[in-house]
Amino acid sequence: MARAFGAREGISQISLSPDGSRVAMIVPAGARGAALMIADPAKGGLPVSIMQTSGDPEKLASCQWATTERLVCRALVMTRNSNLIEGYTRLFAINADGKDFKLITARVNERSLYFHGDGGRVLDLTGDGKGNVLVARQYVPESSIDRVVQRNDEGLGVERVDLKTLQRRPVERAKRDAVEYISDGVGNVRIMGVRPIAGTGYSANEINYFYRKPESRTWEPLSKLELLGGRFRGFNPYTVDPKLNVAFGFDDYNGRQALWKVALDGSLKRDLVIANSQVDVDDLIQIGRHRRVVGASIATDVRRPQFFDPELAALSKALAKALPKQPLVSFVDASTDESKLLMFAGGDTHPGTFYLFDKQSRKLAEVLPVRADLADVPLATMKPITFPAADGTKIPGYLTLPVNSDGKNLPAIVMPHGGPSARDEWGFDWWAQFFAARGFAVLQPNFRGSAGYGSDWFADNGFKSWKTAMGDVNDAGRWLLSSGIARPGKLGVVGWSYGGYAALQSGVVDPDLYKAVIAVAPVTDLAAWKQEFFERSNYPQVLKMVGEGPHVREGSPAQNASAIRAPVLMFHGDLDMNVEIEEARLMERALRGAGKSVELVEYKGLAHSLDDSAVRADMLEKSDVFLRKSLGL
Repeated sequence: MARAFGAREGISQISLSPDGSRVAMIVPAGARGAALMIADPAKGGLPVSIMQTSGDPEKLASCQWATTERLVCRALVMTRNSNLIEGYTRLFAINADGKDFKLITARVNERSLYFHGDGGRVLDLTGDGKGNVLVARQYVPESSIDRVVQRNDEGLGVERVDLKTLQRRPVERAKRDAVEYISDGVGNVRIMGVRPIAGTGYSANEINYFYRKPESRTWEPLSKLELLGGRFRGFNPYTVDPKLNVAFGFDDYNGRQALWKVALDGSLKRDLVIANSQVDVDDLIQIGRHRRVVGASIATDVRRPQFFDPELAALSKALAKALPKQPLVSFVDASTDESKLLMFAGGDTHPGTFYLFDKQSRKLAEVLPVRADLADVPLATMKPITFPAADGTKIPGYLTLPVNSDGKNLPAIVMPHGGPSARDEWGFDWWAQFFAARGFAVLQPNFRGSAGYGSDWFADNGFKSWKTAMGDVNDAGRWLLSSGIARPGKLGVVGWSYGGYAALQSGVVDPDLYKAVIAVAPVTDLAAWKQEFFERSNYPQVLKMVGEGPHVREGSPAQNASAIRAPVLMFHGDLDMNVEIEEARLMERALRGAGKSVELVEYKGLAHSLDDSAVRADMLEKSDVFLRKSLGL
């Protein structure tokens, strides 16, 4: 069972060819490797593998069709240089038959003044319609010694790259403080984001956006985006619609994030597109190679799309009815003419399947299920609930009960999410489903400090406002007990990343509530975690997010390890850029020094997500054994 639930998803990324005839997908290969496979769902037959990566250290992150025969892909490598973990990306092109592999990322040479690990990002797949793509890349200046022509370009710029010949033509000159470019989907750069760099080398707390009118080369002010501890203030542009000549993006509306459009004709006229009085509008729905904006979605108790494209709105409803166990329908990609749609459908008791839908024939062809290993495993339903916090506030969350359970007198787990600027949603969750399959009730609270519920709910985020967040997490456990769902003395807390921090800190705040604590990749010392970012450009933003004052020491589990009474189990990868493994090692030393029960399991060569099927199975199995022993089951 641990192997079945711990197996990585059958498809990590998928793309549809421009003519809609073929699908390119990245699938697992071995425990942590990946294979790029090409399939023709309409004609059936087995997918064909055209390349593989081992996952140790190189990882295939994404592949998209640039033409009907050629793909552009992105690879990632994680490595440790001395005490610093670094990630390197590379772009390359490859034919659909696996031939003509070429590196797109510009090569450095012996004259480059420094090395940059950013291999570039594809802005626009359509380029000029002749097999070219727009690529945003970092330019590095070169030494002028013994050279007639000096290359001083530095910073982020854009070039048009021919994927066959690798001929490069500059589109936007490099700018040292540029951090983002946005194209209109038809080969034109229309928006630029500039983030000032202080004399210390650190990035400022704001991004200034500029735009161009059609056919103009002059940059004009668009908006200022302030970065406020994990939440933004100001218009944040996401994409440009060339036909409407507007930028779609997110900004505040009555304390919650809403979707807006801003005219790019010089008037900067703003129109509210979609807003909700309960939650943030947090997902832009785009379709096709030109990334046409067709709607947005919100997550209340369940995520719901809101289309302003009537055809897609009707189609989405029809497909949800046709697939009753998979009501979460989303459009992933489309052919150039949008006659063929690549879509995903899933639910809480269905991990999901990718399909190819032909509008003309109205046929739905299955591409591949996401988790074939769970095809014959009964899965538990996830129920949206609310429970009262100590101050009377209703806290939303999701309760997953074992299959065929009456929901009473069960061993139970509180599972706070990561982030903290994130939230849990209704749908399949492999971690919660595993514990439910092992007989546990699982409650996932969207505590105050979570994202998605507006600025008041987010407050100062779950680090500065950890006392409120931990109060909500522990009130979730108390509700499980008072409602009779949890059996007295059989309650544990389990979390990943910030959720791991919350699991540990909850044990500090209320030592007698939980009888077992599991923390995966946890922050354990807020001051130490801040220092991990000292050599990164976003150090000031991390400082601001965590803050200064007594709450830093009081809110650090490693500084208060003596208060924890429950046994602790931790897991951590040694190539984790989000939270260094030293955080878990520090916690282990502190607990042992205080005479507490603790075990730390370290995984070599893995990052924050522990993206390895064998490792995840091992983690699930060890967690199950630990919980049963600690809770006396």
